[in-house]
Amino acid sequence: QRLQRLWFLYQLDPESPAYNMPQALAVSGSLEVPVFARALSEVARRHEVLRTVFEPVAGEAWQVVQPAVPGPVPVVDLGGLAEASWQGEVRRLAREDARAPFDLERGPLLRCAILRRSAEDRVVLLSMHHVVSDGWSTGILIRELSVLYEAFRRGEASPLAELALQYGDFAEWQRSWLQGEVLEAQLQFWRSRLAGAESRASLPLDRPRTAQVGRRGEQRAFLLPLETSERLQEVARGHGVTLFMLLLAAVQTLLWRYGGGEDLVVVGTPIAGRNRIETEPLIGFFVNTLVLASGLGDDPGFSALLERTREEVLSAFAHQDVPFEKLVEELAPQREATRTPLFDVLFALQNVETPAVELPGLRIAGVGEQASAAKFDLSLILSEGERGLGGGFSYDPSLFDGA
Repeated sequence: QRLQRLWFLYQLDPESPAYNMPQALAVSGSLEVPVFARALSEVARRHEVLRTVFEPVAGEAWQVVQPAVPGPVPVVDLGGLAEASWQGEVRRLAREDARAPFDLERGPLLRCAILRRSAEDRVVLLSMHHVVSDGWSTGILIRELSVLYEAFRRGEASPLAELALQYGDFAEWQRSWLQGEVLEAQLQFWRSRLAGAESRASLPLDRPRTAQVGRRGEQRAFLLPLETSERLQEVARGHGVTLFMLLLAAVQTLLWRYGGGEDLVVVGTPIAGRNRIETEPLIGFFVNTLVLASGLGDDPGFSALLERTREEVLSAFAHQDVPFEKLVEELAPQREATRTPLFDVLFALQNVETPAVELPGLRIAGVGEQASAAKFDLSLILSEGERGLGGGFSYDPSLFDGA
């Protein structure tokens, strides 16, 4: 079901970069490109999903795993550029790569290229399509790439144990388990919880919604001071809720006030979808989207709102197995090509850190986020760090001024 939704969106707009997952890494030091290419090929060999393409059969997408064929990583020679020109060209090419569409039918759905200024100065562009990956998977990719590069550089064999199962095994198991009484019990919960979700509160737009499908994305980053972040943790503990619940209540209150006081406030939130230990070492599209609906029309007090939010979140987590796509199919809301069914705003508090890329003899740093496209009207993504809560907004500039 998860794959079918991205396949459906791909068919609507094959050129959209909305579900690209790009990274740009500045590498200082002597990067051995053939060794790096071998390590990347080995990761793709280990994880069949990275070699998967999607074949249309009777209106549905069927996964086809391609053979594991080692290949080189292309190098773009930008030697001779002055520092300012180099930085500008890196940003341009990184944005271009972030917005380049993937062909889900022919692949590949993992791509990599290296921008080379000198033997000691490079940028690695690494992108995956969301249909074969998620945030957790990015961490697995980076960890395995680091381990394999170091081993191959020393002339050693891979130290990684072979995987006991593949993403396709999980997808088949989930399809066979989530049916009949199990599926009906979870769907009944969501039917009750999301009754009236069509009249959800939403942010007022700065501009009229257009018929454009592939929407350009913009980002704004921010950092809450450590003192403020620690105080929020104290408030959450004092009321017996998690930091996520506290921040969700704040976001929903803000939407309620700006959205004209509609009774029901609906927010989407991602959940890892890896509630079985066997899935933890696998790259794949496990993440699901939960729809959290809270009634604020009675203007509850602060403590009552937090208690309501706590119940809402725990109940949703207990019924997290229904894919968002199946939920939309069941509830059959009025569909709009440029609007996500059931919610317009996504909120997330990330607690799974992506490990740093550590390769021997190299200094590696992120070049920065490349906003490819807006999946939702507005997304608020937060994470906890040593300096406090940080994160950013991503939004559709055709709808908001971005001030």
